[in-house]
Formats: sequence, C-alpha cells, structure tokens
Amino acid sequence: MVGLLGRVTGTVGPGLVGEVIVRIRGGAEHFLAYPAAGKDRIEPGTVVMVVEHLPPRTVYVTAAYDG
Repeated sequence: MVGLLGRVTGTVGPGLVGEVIVRIRGGAEHFLAYPAAGKDRIEPGTVVMVVEHLPPRTVYVTAAYDG
C-alpha cells in the first residue's frame, strides 16, 4: 500500500475523515483518509500518495505533486 497513488474523492483535512480511491489488486478500492501532515487540506480530484496504511481501510496521504 505505501507508495501507491490514489485520487481524493472526499476532502481530506484536519478534523475531517476524507476518502481516496486507490487502484490495487487489479481493481479500485476506497479507503478512509487523513492528511500525513496534520494541517494539510487536500481537495477532491487531487492525486495523492499513500504514506501510511492502517489495516483494514485507513490511509494517511500527501499530495503526490506540488502545485
């Protein structure tokens, strides 16, 4: 999981439980998402990288590209 790219489908940010979709195991799966840097806000549509995975369905993410 760590290092995979995904796309934000529900805003990720402080005080929010966001959602990302990640292509894995030949399909696409949704995960609950939190920002790796606690103060970041990541809007829907942003490509993110998984930096930590807490099984079964929680990930911490950061924006994959500066922009």
